[in-house]
Amino acid sequence: MGTKKIHFTNTGGQNLSAKIELPGNDKIKHFAIFAHCFTCNKNLSAIRNISHSLNEYGIAVLRFDFTGLGESEGEFEETNFSSNVQDLIDASKFLKNEYRTPSLLIGHSLGGAAVIFAAAEISSVKAVAVIGAPSSPDHIKHLWENGTENIEKYGSAQISIGGRPFNVSKQFLNDIQSKNMDDVLKNLRKPLIILHSPQDTIVGIKHAEDLYKAARHPKSYISLDGADHLLNNPKDSLYAGKVIGAWADRYL
Repeated sequence: MGTKKIHFTNTGGQNLSAKIELPGNDKIKHFAIFAHCFTCNKNLSAIRNISHSLNEYGIAVLRFDFTGLGESEGEFEETNFSSNVQDLIDASKFLKNEYRTPSLLIGHSLGGAAVIFAAAEISSVKAVAVIGAPSSPDHIKHLWENGTENIEKYGSAQISIGGRPFNVSKQFLNDIQSKNMDDVLKNLRKPLIILHSPQDTIVGIKHAEDLYKAARHPKSYISLDGADHLLNNPKDSLYAGKVIGAWADRYL
């Protein structure tokens, strides 16, 4: 098992920082891409743990910082949900050119919503896994409570998420409100597994139910009972990775 630091360029010309977690002895069966949660980055411990678990199934995992976040170039205020989806498509093109086309997409929280939309655009993807994902991208508006009014009034506003300030623009708001998850899921026709904690206080368990109802078979649901939204307990993230690995093996 090894970690390789890389960079790739997105459609906008920005340099995105990434890492590839490789299985031991280069026994790579498949490639996957991991999309992190809203305002998070590729170095979240849960993402590393899940990637390491997937390595045991011969799955190499590319994890990267979305434009404007972490070590990637760009301004967060100029990004939106659509640009996140495009970053995923650009990551898949990088893998195709430098390694092998990705066959599995994994997303956490808003990243889960993004991989569903991206999977509809990436033909090589054969399976999709989401963790603590919202049933609609505009669910994240609750994170800034009264900030929406200021965004509508002034065109942008600074909001605090996890104690960190972020500038959110009206174009971001308009973008997430324009996305219809149900339509994408009904036409996706790719295996989907939904992992969610009943105790998730950031994205409630009802979102997992709504995703499951909208998706077509084959679809699966796994309860991450006792876990928090960020899977801070290593046991939860390692378990999630093993479940995804075993499930994906059937389809990849």
